Amino acid sequence: MKIPELYGYFTAHFLVDTDTRKIRKNSLFFALKGDNFNGNAFAAKALELGAKYAVVDEKKYKTHATIFLVDNVLKTLQELAAYHRKQLKTTIIGLTGSNGKTTTKELMHAVLSKHYKTVATQGNLNNHIGVPLTLLSITPDTEIGIIEMGANHQKEIEFLSNICAPDYGYITNFGKAHLEGFGGVAGVIKGKSELYDFLEKKQKTAFINPEDTIQVEKTASLKTIPFENSIAFIEANPLVKVNYQNITIASQLIGAYNYSNIAIAITLGHYFKVAPKDIQSAIEEYVPTNNRSQIITQGTNTIILDAYNANPSSMQVALENFKQLKATSKGVILGDMFELGSESEREHQAIVDLADSLDFEFCWYVGEHFYNTNTSKQQFLRYTDVEDYIKSQSLEGQTILIKGSRGMRLERIVTHIS
Repeated sequence: MKIPELYGYFTAHFLVDTDTRKIRKNSLFFALKGDNFNGNAFAAKALELGAKYAVVDEKKYKTHATIFLVDNVLKTLQELAAYHRKQLKTTIIGLTGSNGKTTTKELMHAVLSKHYKTVATQGNLNNHIGVPLTLLSITPDTEIGIIEMGANHQKEIEFLSNICAPDYGYITNFGKAHLEGFGGVAGVIKGKSELYDFLEKKQKTAFINPEDTIQVEKTASLKTIPFENSIAFIEANPLVKVNYQNITIASQLIGAYNYSNIAIAITLGHYFKVAPKDIQSAIEEYVPTNNRSQIITQGTNTIILDAYNANPSSMQVALENFKQLKATSKGVILGDMFELGSESEREHQAIVDLADSLDFEFCWYVGEHFYNTNTSKQQFLRYTDVEDYIKSQSLEGQTILIKGSRGMRLERIVTHIS
């Protein structure tokens, strides 16, 4: 089946599903495959559950006239999304970067949705499946779409940019994330800058942080919009406050490193003519979730939970920011950082050296990589080891930073802190 023909079926209801546990009535079901499942086997079930049509790529599963056979379901999903993008008049903002993508995306959405019908990437569905699904969730009456793009190797942002074809782009930063896949920091910069390459090729516009020398350098030949010049940082103790057009905006985000995430959201609002008071309320009302920079009170202890993800760059700024925090007694619980490849040993040792030098009340390092570093502080090979240890401790009046890669799931420890 050709994409234009399939598009006709899609536009009947503008609904796409890929999970039979969440089928919506009259949706178009794509039978995706994974390492441990074959969506083709669930195509008929999807129709029973209310899907109008299904797309499969194995002939034996085309058991009904409303099940369409294609060569490759995933490729068809991506091509349909790209075709849909070409039909849309919606303004698309493409977003990538090493750290802060999801928080930035959510802040952008909060601000722009005050004035426009806006769609943004759900959660962290920012890969070769998530980007097409986000695009296909955009209906013709959507005014602005915010597409978050993630990557762990070069050419991925190029591929995703060609699907979503952004009118504007923003890269949060270039950090030490996914070093193994990108082949080092230079590879990270090259890979993320594929968004700039697309914008330049299509004569589109990049928003930039004028304090980020890499952004400035990489966009020298592009049309750029820097942060709105009336934005000023006030403080982060621990929550970030900024000034914009003589309005104080008190966010619910922790750490000075979130200033740039707030600044780009304000800049977008300013550029797209959202009222300053609406920008203020959008940012002040935004509350981070999913273990991202959350403040939790547990007994007499205050926990800064930042366990959604970690890499050397985000770990460093989190520690440096935590050091500046005004609190009587502070400690850190840090979990392994993944996907660092040959740099892993050196980067974990660098974080240990930094944390040890900051004179916290305690430093607990969790995971195999941290366990193999040189330190006089507490080390735990497994998560269960630190859990058992903390149950024997009586922590009182502490401010505790918890940070680690997603796979460490350090948020589990919160309930054991009394």
